[in-house]
Amino acid sequence: MQLMGTSTSTTSFSILFNSQRESPPLLICKNMGSTAEDKPQIPLLTPYKMGKFQLSHRIVLAPLTRQRSFNNVPQPHAVLYYSQRANKGGFLVSEATGVSDTAQGYPHTPGIWTKEQVEAWKPIVDAVHAKGAVFFCQIWHVGRVSNTGFQPNGQAPISSTDKELTPQIRANGVDVAQFSPPRRLTTEEIPQIVNDFRLAARNAMEAGFDGIEVHGAHGYLIDQFLKDNVNDRTDQYGGSLVNRCRFAREIIEAVTAEIGADRVGIRLSPFANYMESGDSNPNALGLYLAETLSRYELLYCHMVEPRMKTVGEKSECPHSLVPMRQAFKGTFIVAGGYDREDGNKAVAEDRADLVAFGRLFLANPDLPKRFEVNAPLNKYDRNTFYIPDPVLGYTDYPFLDETA
Repeated sequence: MQLMGTSTSTTSFSILFNSQRESPPLLICKNMGSTAEDKPQIPLLTPYKMGKFQLSHRIVLAPLTRQRSFNNVPQPHAVLYYSQRANKGGFLVSEATGVSDTAQGYPHTPGIWTKEQVEAWKPIVDAVHAKGAVFFCQIWHVGRVSNTGFQPNGQAPISSTDKELTPQIRANGVDVAQFSPPRRLTTEEIPQIVNDFRLAARNAMEAGFDGIEVHGAHGYLIDQFLKDNVNDRTDQYGGSLVNRCRFAREIIEAVTAEIGADRVGIRLSPFANYMESGDSNPNALGLYLAETLSRYELLYCHMVEPRMKTVGEKSECPHSLVPMRQAFKGTFIVAGGYDREDGNKAVAEDRADLVAFGRLFLANPDLPKRFEVNAPLNKYDRNTFYIPDPVLGYTDYPFLDETA
């Protein structure tokens, strides 16, 4: 029997240094026990069995907000966007998708709480499946990362707290995001929010997705409960580490009961301080979550490292995810500024089973192929990340054969 989180073949990884010139080490793996001549392989391009899903490589399309779902309804242009990045045996995670009408905090982000939204997702999912890829829907609630303009009837955003976020410069480096004072959820209201996640998981399956990823990272609602820099509650959802994680556990219990743990993953960022959501002991938080969520037999845990690359620089994460990787028994996915070299090294050193790529996959729809031949990469244009144009910076990045 194939155990969840193990690869389909026995492999050994090694690092070979080129003695002729100073250059980064080449990471390779050799299939052992093969009758054919051993052929060096790139670790990221080796097969992997994630639960019931047979993947042909370990490169994951990270969930990327693109703000092109007008009126919170996925649009036909998303069919091309996602299918461009799909390939046989690949694994894609959708952009963050709202679980209710209170979950919104950005313009034109998709939802999955209405019948119209479910129907709009279907051709997108079908197009990805037609390419032979696995497709999960990331479901989220932004919590206090919102303002009254995004909320039904102009009401206050909901959160674990009533502490307001300070205004923040948007990704374009010019515009300023303003946030309204949030309203602290009462203990009695929390089960309804948990149920919104459950219904979103059900709707995702109706839309044809293979599973769902719960967004528990980046300072959004679940993270607002997890992190003690935000959560100042004194009820059973605040205070101790166990209490702060209760909301996340209840959501996981609800969605796994609805669609099965073998179709559920979660994304977490214990070390990050996005949206003023830091924690006084992120190592303890991350380890507790990894150990606890593993007991639910989730398909995967998707951990984000707080490191980003800037032009001419490469920042490293000062914290290690290894204890969490060891504690979580399912598939372990890492993300956070990885490139080809970093990703290969993470897999070769068994620090991750899969590696999620965001900006590189956004700008290179054929990223696995480019990694295979070590081809130059298209440069992404940050100015087009969040514009409403259905083509520019969305589906117009060239494929490798178009750049020859």
